[in-house]
This record gives sequence, C-alpha cells and structure tokens, in this order.
Amino acid sequence: MAALVLLLALPAYADGAAAAEQSTALSEKYAGYSHFIVIDKSRNRLFYYQKGELVKSFAVATGKKPSYTPEGLFVIREKIKNRPYYKGKIKGGDPKNPLGDRWLGLKVTLKDGTTSYAYGIHGTNNEKSIGKYVSEGCIRMHNKSVRWLFDQVEVDTPVLIRK
Repeated sequence: MAALVLLLALPAYADGAAAAEQSTALSEKYAGYSHFIVIDKSRNRLFYYQKGELVKSFAVATGKKPSYTPEGLFVIREKIKNRPYYKGKIKGGDPKNPLGDRWLGLKVTLKDGTTSYAYGIHGTNNEKSIGKYVSEGCIRMHNKSVRWLFDQVEVDTPVLIRK
C-alpha cells in the first residue's frame, strides 16, 4: 500500500510543475497592480502578471555577471519601436541592431541612489543568447516574445528584478 501511495504522489513532482507554479505566485503586496513583471535572474525567466494572476512566462538573457543586471523594484519608463543602438551607431529596424525591434526602457535607481535609464527589456539580433548570462545588464527576450509583451504593458508598469 505504501508503494501505491508513493506512485500516486510521484507525478505531481516528476515534472516539477507544481513546484514551479508555487514559486511563480506573486506576492500579495504586488497583486493589486493591473500589470506586473517579475524577472528571476536565477532562472533567466520573465513572468508577466495581470491583476495578480500569472499570464505568461518567457525565457530571457541577463547580465554576464550577477551585478550587471540590477536588482530591485523599477518601472517601465518608455516603450519604443525600432530604437537605435547608440553605442554601435546602428539605426532602429536594422537587422544588425542588438536591441531587436522593441524596447521597454526601465527607470532604475542604482545602489548609490542615482537614476539610470540605460537598462531595458528588449529583443535581440542573437536569438541563441536567450536563456544565458550574456548581456551588459539588459534583459533580452526572443523578438516574438518581446513584441507580445510590448503590446500588453503600459508605461509605469512595475518590474521586480530578483535572484
């Protein structure tokens, strides 16, 4: 009988779905927001919530070093289609643009109290980088995924980045 009970309990944990769902539950203090994003750097996943309910999650790429992608509660400051890549002087819409064709710019308060607008959630011209620790600090997404997210969120949407 004990073996039977063990076998019945096993499927709930075999694929990790139950554990994964519990770990994606949004804290009650954030559940009141109409839109909310959580970026989990330890799993390189972005979770998108509406009114406290998980709508979708996506694989992302984050910083080469843990310190590159800042942690904390930030907001989406701007939404830009075909943002130029200023560092490399590449026009928006160019297939060589490492930012893809959607940019969700973040307002980030750094540990020293200064504000930075250099970080964003964006597409990429290197889809194979998704799921890895490769960026200079931004959050990269598959282009199809960031287009979907771009259409859902509004300026001032909170973004929680954590380990």
